[in-house]
Amino acid sequence: MDKTSKIPLYLQLMRELIKKINEGTYVEHNKLPSERELCNIYELSRITVRQAFQELEREGYIYKLHGKGTFVAPKSYNQKLVKLYSFTEEMSKIGKKPTTRVLSFNKITIDERLAEKMELEPLDSVYQVTRLRLADGEPLMYETSFLPCRVFPNLIKDELVNKPMYDIFSDKYGVVVTKAMERFSATTIRHEEASHLMVREDHPAMLVKRLAYYNETLIEYTTSVARGDKFYYTVELT
Repeated sequence: MDKTSKIPLYLQLMRELIKKINEGTYVEHNKLPSERELCNIYELSRITVRQAFQELEREGYIYKLHGKGTFVAPKSYNQKLVKLYSFTEEMSKIGKKPTTRVLSFNKITIDERLAEKMELEPLDSVYQVTRLRLADGEPLMYETSFLPCRVFPNLIKDELVNKPMYDIFSDKYGVVVTKAMERFSATTIRHEEASHLMVREDHPAMLVKRLAYYNETLIEYTTSVARGDKFYYTVELT
């Protein structure tokens, strides 16, 4: 691990473990070294290793079995849906008042893994925005978005507090979502999400990952955690 790098240590550890999985050092259902073992191997803190494990589990690379350890996850399959989803529009359609709380707004440097997802270069800058989506005051979704700084220069937190994100893209930058790809999978609520969503930790949830484009330019990568007791998704087959 390069402790002088701008890339956070947990992201560097993720990159190293993903590399070993992709190369076959760790194969499907193989048990990974424990948190303590990884701390010793890479000279990292327990918190750093745990954060890397949490993100790898969220990304679908690993899974945990209580009392047995952490294992390499099998590859998952993608189910395509056919409708571009807007939380604000959908809540309004059913007579609910949608609101958004911006929990954090930061400009960060990305690593190779996130750069590849976002079709950017390593060490490029993005805005990391964490938001809580509510309907009639009830929290429903916890979202983390990554937005390229070069597409949205001079974006500020206050804009996101007062206006829907896609309206800002359109009105300020002349950028609209022309297509999006989404992946849906089951997950559970994490500790930091539980207090905001007002449910217990490990409560069932739906994880939605969105890549949104303006023509051929990727403008948004968002992971949304939707309460499992409040959401269901429908696929229309024709």
